[in-house]
Amino acid sequence: MRYATKGLGLGAVLAAACLAGSAATATAAPTASAAPAGADRPSGPSVLVLTVTGGEGPATAPERRSATLTCPPGPGGTHPAPERACAALRSVDGEVGALVETDTDRVCPMIWDPVTITAKGTWEGRAVSYERTFANSCVMEGATGPVFSF
Repeated sequence: MRYATKGLGLGAVLAAACLAGSAATATAAPTASAAPAGADRPSGPSVLVLTVTGGEGPATAPERRSATLTCPPGPGGTHPAPERACAALRSVDGEVGALVETDTDRVCPMIWDPVTITAKGTWEGRAVSYERTFANSCVMEGATGPVFSF
């Protein structure tokens, strides 16, 4: 059942991203101005499916929770704090692995209770597939900030 739910959730998110991209393309008017700096960067929808599983890998551990995060044109999805999560991802250009701990006063117990996070989808039109295992949820929350706080 877990796999069917994930597949349906990811399919719905990707379908929404395609529809959003089609709507943006259909309403965009051609411009005669020169391309702005950084125009060679990919652009497009930013839709991610974020999951947290217990254990050392999503294939062998039960899913604890998941959320969808949509950033442009506005923050949304099922994530409880999409504005903060999108801002954190924008600060690292969508590179989930580049998120750094911002709470330097955080003290986490040295207990081995592994959690694995995954992020799959697109960021500004480019594919994202990220997975990492942390010693426990405290360490994970400290490292990923608001992105995986759901």
